[in-house]
Amino acid sequence: MADEPKISKAQQKAVNKYVKNNYDRINVTFPKGQKEIIKAHASKHNESVNAFIIRSVTETMERDSEE
Repeated sequence: MADEPKISKAQQKAVNKYVKNNYDRINVTFPKGQKEIIKAHASKHNESVNAFIIRSVTETMERDSEE
């Protein structure tokens, strides 16, 4: 823990501002136990959980639009 670089308050404020201006946040809840299943699936496909969820939603919306 001592080897972790310190982030200044100004740097954290800049990161928060960037995130606020460039991303939308959506709070998603899953049934207990699903988190680990989702993490494992994403990892198996060399993706982060966030990337997997974005891809899943995007692909589903594209497929639904074709109907």
